[in-house]
Amino acid sequence: MTGTAHVLAIDQGTTSTRAILFDAEGRVGAQAQIELTPHYPQPGWVEHDPEEIWQSVLTTGREVLAAALGPVAAIGIANQRETTVLWERDSGRPVFNAIVWQDRRTSEICARWRGDGLDELVEARSGLVIDPYFSASKIRWLLDSIPGLRRRAEAGEIAFGTIDSFLLWRLTAGRVHATDVTNAARTMLFDITPLDWDEALLAAFAIPRAILPEVRDTGADYGATAPDLFGAAIPIAALVGDQQAALLGQACFRPGMVKATYGTGAFALVNLGPAPVRSRHRLLTTIGYRLGGRTAYALEGSIFVVGAAVQWLRDRLGLITTAAETGALAAAADPRQRLYLVPGFAGLGAPYWAPQARGALIGLTAECGPAEIARAALEAVGYQTRDLMTAIAADSGIAPANLRVDGGMAASDWTMQFLADILPAPVERPALVETTAWGAAYAAGLTRGLYPDPAALEAGWRPERRFTPHMPAGEREERYSGWRRAVGGVLAATP
Repeated sequence: MTGTAHVLAIDQGTTSTRAILFDAEGRVGAQAQIELTPHYPQPGWVEHDPEEIWQSVLTTGREVLAAALGPVAAIGIANQRETTVLWERDSGRPVFNAIVWQDRRTSEICARWRGDGLDELVEARSGLVIDPYFSASKIRWLLDSIPGLRRRAEAGEIAFGTIDSFLLWRLTAGRVHATDVTNAARTMLFDITPLDWDEALLAAFAIPRAILPEVRDTGADYGATAPDLFGAAIPIAALVGDQQAALLGQACFRPGMVKATYGTGAFALVNLGPAPVRSRHRLLTTIGYRLGGRTAYALEGSIFVVGAAVQWLRDRLGLITTAAETGALAAAADPRQRLYLVPGFAGLGAPYWAPQARGALIGLTAECGPAEIARAALEAVGYQTRDLMTAIAADSGIAPANLRVDGGMAASDWTMQFLADILPAPVERPALVETTAWGAAYAAGLTRGLYPDPAALEAGWRPERRFTPHMPAGEREERYSGWRRAVGGVLAATP
């Protein structure tokens, strides 16, 4: 990469922070990663230390920039969405830990808002459903729980941000308080049609506008880093929520193209083009990206537990020592067993939206053992994705021809083959696995004139492997019917 310009992507995720350099051809250069420590103060509560996140960004960023052999044209930031931070404007100090998107402490607040009949307003303006997943109820909890915080917020002394906004504030030494449309659209406070904070939602939730960041395009001028952080002032040219970053990284620029990212949870997005579609199947209408002043909307389905189920096999049941062992264990399972894991460890996401649901193993026999449980955990990925794809097709009127996949679990050949079998549809895994980081880098590089337009990027996209369906139709439908019955049983037992 000697002499070539490149882009630094900061991929700030739920489990780790990563920094990756991409050159002018989009090739991966130096990279660094730091794992994060989650905090669980009570059952259902999930927090991060914002200072740990900040230090991880500095450390990984400095490490990869030290390896750069040419100029750095820009920084692009992809971030875990919905995770909420409030901080003091004068000192930059967080007033509380970051409340993570998985956190369910605000279930009662959301139930109260639903009881007040706010569902229609929320869906019509924000495209979302009322759920603890989104930022609004987390903000409200903080304002109600920390003495004096509401008064300070109303006085303009407190700033709110999702992780992108908090990092931007720190990177620019407090000069820029902003976010992009993809992150704003995940707060339950943003009207996705005029692209502005919504006064009716703010009033309904009793959240002061004074705490909110300015909203800009995904690719935009977000200022530059303070020179003392990385040895020079580097332009920050893109902010984007991690799932939308993967949509860009997978080159899903045409309406009807779908990607699914499999990490701690899983998220499927279909590009809708310039006009939003209101879901009839409890999917989320959101913003895919805004580049060059043009907005692309998306439908999204969120699965709360995917990789987290594999972690459960390892950390709680002791069935495996590494995630990579799961595929081999599943392959050794008795295929005649019909064991279903409904992984409602943090409730169920789309299309059910049952925050109080709990997990269940259904169909246990005396012949079931570790292999069958491991297989059930991986099969749940396929079943839940089919739930989403069925809803996406019904809402958009488009039956996607294939599914582009990324994320840690996409590396599992067994899981991806089962996914293709149960959909049924071809599943394409890209040659470039760093799709989230690449999406953020691409948006920044496009903004700075380093990378080609979306049409050229799409034309150059190539899969590393394509999984095609092989399962007989009768077996596929019999297995999926069993899954639907298992989910029905969990929902029936949910208070």
